[in-house]
Amino acid sequence: MENEESKIFGIRAVIEAINSGKTISKVYLQKGLTGHLFSELNTLIKAHNIASSYVPVEKLNRFSKNSNHQGVAAQISPIGFIDLDDLITSTLEKTTTPLFLLLDQLSDVRNFGAIIRTAECTGVNGIIIQKQGNAPVSADTIKTSAGAAFKVPICKVDHIKDAIFHFQAADIQIVAATEKTDNLIYDINLTVPTAIIMGSEDRGINPSILKIATHKAKLPLLGEIESLNVSVACGAFLYEATRQRLK
Repeated sequence: MENEESKIFGIRAVIEAINSGKTISKVYLQKGLTGHLFSELNTLIKAHNIASSYVPVEKLNRFSKNSNHQGVAAQISPIGFIDLDDLITSTLEKTTTPLFLLLDQLSDVRNFGAIIRTAECTGVNGIIIQKQGNAPVSADTIKTSAGAAFKVPICKVDHIKDAIFHFQAADIQIVAATEKTDNLIYDINLTVPTAIIMGSEDRGINPSILKIATHKAKLPLLGEIESLNVSVACGAFLYEATRQRLK
């Protein structure tokens, strides 16, 4: 909720925004909210699979300068999202060795923005995020990406697993970035069609997703710290793919 242009307040205003086709990143609802209009809004949120969360009224008051929010605030995404099937089809028409990036519920908007920026610099053909649980494409995301969020296609899917199955059906290998392996990223062939998965800041990649990945790979850590910031790790993975493809 970083700037006034990305926020709307009030139950009717949010209902109208959804019905008019606005891309809503997330809806914030006051705990304990009831009534006919709230039921209508809640039905729309579920029907459109929009991310939402219940928050204390104090948080909504901070979002709204005049506190005239009626218990509801929503964040409008500054970009549009592309359909996954359309992305895969259009990309394969342009290149035989696409490179995609999947983010498994990354939560920090600045990490998200930094990753989008690196993805654009390394020629990533598209980024796939989950509708629920991922950091929104917000003003901070756009700023941190240095505008790259307007250049790299971004897809929202119900579940990351759905995207993985789509990629595997198109013969695109899935490479999961995880410390739970002995394989280094340098030993994986990234010159073939590839989708790299990066996990969330706190828990990494979901175990159920790791099970269906084509390869698991990690970066060597020679110091005492056990992990890298996810945006830094993502950059190392993407530039290894770039290095291999430039040979």
